[in-house]
Amino acid sequence: MQKVTAEKIVLGKDKIQSLQKYAQEHKTKATIQIINSFLPFIGIWIAMYLTLDLGYWVTLGLGIVNAFFLVRIFIIQHDCGHQSFVKNRKAQKIIGHACSYISAMPFRYWAKSHAVHHKLNGQLELRDIGDVNTYTVAEYKEMSKGKKFGYRVYRSPIVMFLIGPVYYLFIHNRLTKIKMPAFQKLKSSVIINNFVLLGIFLILGFALGWAAFLTVHLTILTIFAIIAIWFFYVQHSHEHGYKQWAKDWDYVTSALKGSTYYKIPGLFNWLTGNIGIHHVHHLNPAIPNYNLKQCIKENPWLNDYPTTIGIFSSMKLASNKLWDETQQRMITFREYYRLEKQGLIPASAD
Repeated sequence: MQKVTAEKIVLGKDKIQSLQKYAQEHKTKATIQIINSFLPFIGIWIAMYLTLDLGYWVTLGLGIVNAFFLVRIFIIQHDCGHQSFVKNRKAQKIIGHACSYISAMPFRYWAKSHAVHHKLNGQLELRDIGDVNTYTVAEYKEMSKGKKFGYRVYRSPIVMFLIGPVYYLFIHNRLTKIKMPAFQKLKSSVIINNFVLLGIFLILGFALGWAAFLTVHLTILTIFAIIAIWFFYVQHSHEHGYKQWAKDWDYVTSALKGSTYYKIPGLFNWLTGNIGIHHVHHLNPAIPNYNLKQCIKENPWLNDYPTTIGIFSSMKLASNKLWDETQQRMITFREYYRLEKQGLIPASAD
């Protein structure tokens, strides 16, 4: 099989610099987003508690809606981590921490790991920080049967989109597993976040009743985790993405080709803080979410490079499991075994 090479996307300085005007804070927009995210969340949370006697299905329906408002709150936290939501450092920390006590995502530690993801997205040397771990075809070929089975379980829909999100939110984010030196000084922030969350849970649990409180809040957090992981997955696991070893890796190409444009209906785009405009976010993470729509509207050239997906087409991405360096695309397990049968799987370069 003839090897396909990844073409780099070259942008002129004028194009890159033209995006800087969108990286400006808009205090009114930021304030409105805080209000129309937190107030509906709190209101629906109370409504969920009051509807428990009507049956869990009513509560669950409200929980699905409220999980999307929690996504919107998390996007505010996410932007504060990028120092883009507002420019005042003190305000960033206050808003970011306030969001983290609702999202259960530790503000400073998560922001640091997410910064690593942005800096190195698509580099094959580092795939286990802020990313869905994806093996190359050559690496998978050299695995033992046991490791192959483990990877297939890990990439199965029930683990990737149900068990995984629950583990990530409730367990992974309570721990400090990253061994890089830059993360060691942030361990205390995770411990503090855990204790504050524990305090909030104890107060609300004793005040409202443990069964009622856990039913309402865990419903929201679980659905929120599933939505968040799904969005992250489809934004970086598309077929014609971008994954390279560091020596060949390019930031601009990684941003525009390694991220999708998740073109979803307006209401869902609003609820998810425009995070579907992911290629622009990766190209310039200093642009706050409330400026992303204006940015692509006034710069349509940005949409010439990424893979554009919709709600239905995104469902197909769940079958993408391995990165094929030869073809420079994601493939399914079925495709892998077909290529293996034909003797077209190369050995690992390592």
